[in-house]
Order: sequence, then C-alpha cells, then structure tokens
Amino acid sequence: MDRRGYLKTVLSVGVAGVTSFSLFKWFDLNKRVDPGKLWDKRAIIAEIAELIIPETDTPGAKSVGVDLYIIEVMINCNLVRQQHKFYAGLEDLESYSSNIYNQDFLNCSINQKRAVLQHFADNAEYSSRILNKINNKFFGQSFFSKIRNLTVEGFCLSKQGATQALAYDYIPGGFEACIPIQPRQKSWATK
Repeated sequence: MDRRGYLKTVLSVGVAGVTSFSLFKWFDLNKRVDPGKLWDKRAIIAEIAELIIPETDTPGAKSVGVDLYIIEVMINCNLVRQQHKFYAGLEDLESYSSNIYNQDFLNCSINQKRAVLQHFADNAEYSSRILNKINNKFFGQSFFSKIRNLTVEGFCLSKQGATQALAYDYIPGGFEACIPIQPRQKSWATK
C-alpha cells in the first residue's frame, strides 16, 4: 500500500469513529431519562432543597414538599437535554462528596453538605454573562442554577411558603404599584 492510500484509510477510519461517537452521544442525550432514576434521588433532592431554604421560624423546603415539585417539573416540563444535565449533576454531587469526604452526601455532616453545595455554586456559572447566556441557550442551565431556581419557585408556590414565609393577601384589593415595605415586614406574595 502506498503512503497516500494509507493516509486516506487512517483519515476515513478516524472520521468514521468520530462520527459514530457523535451520533451515539446525540442519541444518548436525546432519549428520555427514566423517571424512576429521578425518584430514586428524591432524598438527595430534598436535602439540597433544605440547604437552600432551611427551616427557621418559617417552614423549610423539605417540609413543604419542594422535592416532589422539583421532580415533577424535571420530568414533565423540561427538555430531555436539561433532564440529563440535572441527573448528571446529581451524580456529580454524589461522586464529589464521596471523593472528598469518603461518604455519601446524605451521610455527611451539615457543614460538609454546605461545603459540597458551595463548591457546585462556585462552579455553576462562568464569570461572563454572555458566556452564561450562550451556555444556557445551547446546553441548558447548570445543575446548581436549576435546582436553586426550582427550589425557590416551588417554595414560593406552596401554600406554606406563600402564607407563612411571604405576606399573602387572600382577598387582594386594587393594584398599588409601589408599596413601601415596613421594617421586619415579609415580602408580598400577591401584590
């Protein structure tokens, strides 16, 4: 075989390998995530949500059932790519905590859990806003951004969150655009 034929063969094998790998990854990222996988991670999701909105004099995220909300929204309202990214983020969180602290995330102390979550918060986004917009457009939100946003959203939409943590007016009156908030007053849920 001459040199030119050899180079063509090597090049064509390389192109075929890259193409087949790319197709495999594309099919893998576009098949639906098994909902059972997310339901299996419910305890971890609840613990992360509780770290984001802990229980104080108002209920925490775990006690209002934010974990159920997050799982339902991820399964029913998100693109398949975002579901994969979220599930991969949960897997990364578990592997990071086992590598750093030699134990599962749920078995870590509260300070260790906070440190793991802080690591993911620090690495969630780029320093440039434009890069974050491009990343979110093509690849979806980062794991930490998604779980933080869904936790806050689920908490504020829950009955306990709207009535006990926020100022909820059952019978709203007329619309007032600018209402000064008094010291120690809760944020409005309905105005």
